[in-house]
Amino acid sequence: MSAIDQLLDNIPIPRMVKVNQVFQRPVADHLEQELMAKLEGKNLGFLLKPGQSVAVAVGSRGISKIPDMVKTVVQFLKTSGANPFIVPAMGSHGGATAEGQKDMLRGLGVTEEYVQAPIRATMETVQIGITEKGLPVYVDKYAYEADAIVIINRIKPHVAFRGPYESGLMKMITIGLGKQKGADICHELGFGCMAENIPDFGLVTLQKTNLIFAVGVLENAYHEICQIDVLKNKEIAASEPALLEKAKSLSSKLYFDALDVLIIDEIGKNISGTGFDNNIVGRYHTPYASGGPAITRVAALDITNESHGNANGLGILDLTTRRVFNKMSFEHTYPNALTSTVPLSVKIPMVLKNDRQAIQAGIKTCNISDLSKVRMVRVKNTLKMGTIEVSESLLEEVKRNPNLEILGSPYNLDFNDEGNLF
Repeated sequence: MSAIDQLLDNIPIPRMVKVNQVFQRPVADHLEQELMAKLEGKNLGFLLKPGQSVAVAVGSRGISKIPDMVKTVVQFLKTSGANPFIVPAMGSHGGATAEGQKDMLRGLGVTEEYVQAPIRATMETVQIGITEKGLPVYVDKYAYEADAIVIINRIKPHVAFRGPYESGLMKMITIGLGKQKGADICHELGFGCMAENIPDFGLVTLQKTNLIFAVGVLENAYHEICQIDVLKNKEIAASEPALLEKAKSLSSKLYFDALDVLIIDEIGKNISGTGFDNNIVGRYHTPYASGGPAITRVAALDITNESHGNANGLGILDLTTRRVFNKMSFEHTYPNALTSTVPLSVKIPMVLKNDRQAIQAGIKTCNISDLSKVRMVRVKNTLKMGTIEVSESLLEEVKRNPNLEILGSPYNLDFNDEGNLF
């Protein structure tokens, strides 16, 4: 038995209870039909000539039904006589390589076979202008050479800064379409300037390219699409701030102000830019964002397969497992930190041999006098916050909250022979 085993083996793990968190749940019914109707209602076909090429920009996030939305946009463009193709618009994600970005699209279900359009990926860019501050603005080479550009993205609060444009359309125009080079320039002055840089860069792109329209998507707290907006070029900058405010009102959360331990089963780039939603966890890698619960120790047990070894965000947490460490790819992880200039997010926390020890280490180091009363929550990931698990010590608080519903009786967490959760 190692010294680590001796220190952790007798740390008690509390019994857990399944709890339902209740959020607003508006849902967009008949998604493809609604999107097609809104595309047709904007008379966008008049902006295209038969045979023109159109770059459809798609990002790296795991947006609900993103393959279906891309396929619908492609169908609309073909019906209008255009020749659409897909370009990855994800800055430095996918290891800042063209093939890595194509892999990320495939991992999201955006394949050539399904959306019925070719994918053209490159990290080459074209400078199209400069901002008022004198910074160069870049756009994906394939997108720039196309006759028109279309973007599809979710609008939501950012995890590293606050402003009228956070994670959404203008950010995709600035950083996603800018590829690694454009993202690097936009980030080089730090996140303290991001709220100004995004509209400064984005407006240049809107003026200097034939970006004809954007599809903006809002999700509810259950990761379901609840609103779709089709915005023409000149509507994007004016409309997005109000959509962001609505997105904030729909966001999920933890209904606890303070916890001793939070266990996150998986993090990943398809879930959030930092692997998890910082706004839910209350952990940030910059001083330009804040909010959320106060949690003493946070552990991540795994990385999603869709993240391709990108462990960005791990450094903001306290504990992880050998499984995560072995999956971590420096080539996929470090380009994000080098581009964003935030090395904190890719540091390596304490690595434990299995899930059991990661949980026990969190409990041991959470600085409470009676470990049997630990206030602990476990979540699958920060996209799935409807059903969570809470320790018995939180049950009285759960009963007092009308937004929380107990789903069963307490039980012990179930580990396999390797000490990992089933």
